[in-house]
Amino acid sequence: MNPLNSPLEAGIRALVLLSQTFPRRLDVAQLVYLDHAMLHSGDLDHGPVSLHPDLPAGPGELGLRRHLIEQGLMVLLRAGLADLTATDDGLMYGATDEAAGFLGVLESPYVGQLMERADWLTSTYMHEGTDVRDGMNQITERWSARLSASIPHLGEGGAR
Repeated sequence: MNPLNSPLEAGIRALVLLSQTFPRRLDVAQLVYLDHAMLHSGDLDHGPVSLHPDLPAGPGELGLRRHLIEQGLMVLLRAGLADLTATDDGLMYGATDEAAGFLGVLESPYVGQLMERADWLTSTYMHEGTDVRDGMNQITERWSARLSASIPHLGEGGAR
């Protein structure tokens, strides 16, 4: 099994986010956005240095990330580290009481960096009335600007 970019890694990242936002519960879309922002925090205003490098296929990364996060959540549910609740807002995930203890025994510098960024994200973007998707607009606007700059504009320089 490849531990990098696997359901296990995505599950650990989701667990960090769920533990940081405890007792608040998050849906898959929120976890996808937060996971992306946690790894690419340097793309957000005043964010810490990104943990992962920028990829040319940035926008497509969100679609792939959703599937990976869903698989990671299944790992967490089976391990008893997260639970699932059906609410009027949809299916919401939360950390269980065992989650903090589990994360506490992980000694990887990477997990420590994830926790630092999750703390920054939640203190910056998870205030009452603030939608995490608002912060993601910064990232998608940059993707759009990069894409526009890389595509030659029709009509400029004379189309033949």
